[in-house]
Amino acid sequence: MTASAAISERRPGRLVFRWVLGLGAVVFGVMAVLSGGNVLFGGATARAQAGNVVDFVLIINFGAGFVYIATGVTAALGKRALHLARVLAAVTLLVFAALGVYIAMGGAFETRTVAAMTLRSAFWVAQTIALAVIFRNQAGSLANPK
Repeated sequence: MTASAAISERRPGRLVFRWVLGLGAVVFGVMAVLSGGNVLFGGATARAQAGNVVDFVLIINFGAGFVYIATGVTAALGKRALHLARVLAAVTLLVFAALGVYIAMGGAFETRTVAAMTLRSAFWVAQTIALAVIFRNQAGSLANPK
C-alpha cells in the first residue's frame, strides 16, 4: 500500500474528494478529446459546423485532453497529480493569453472559444488548488522512523 493510499484510508473525506476531482478531470479530458477530435478529424462538414476555429487553441486543447485524463486517473489513484495540474493550469492560461493576443490582432474566433478557455482556465486553477489542499502535508503526517 502506498503512503498516500494509507493516508486516504485514514481520511475518508479526502478519498472521496480526490475521486471526485479525478473523475471531473477524466470527464473533462474525454470531452476535450471527443470535441477536438471531431473538428480535427471529422472532415469538412465538422470543420464548417465549428465556425471560426482557432487552430492553435484546438490542437493544444485536443492534446491536453489526454493529459487531463492522465491527471484525473493519477489523482483518483492517490498519486501526486499536483505537478500535472500545475502544468495544465499554466499551459491553459498561456494559451488563453495567446488567444487574447490573436483576437486583439484581428483574428477570427468564436465567442464559445473564449467561453471554453475561461472554463478550462478556471477548472485547472481550481483543480490545482484543490489537489494542493488534498496532498498537503501528507509526507509530514506519516510516522517518523527513528
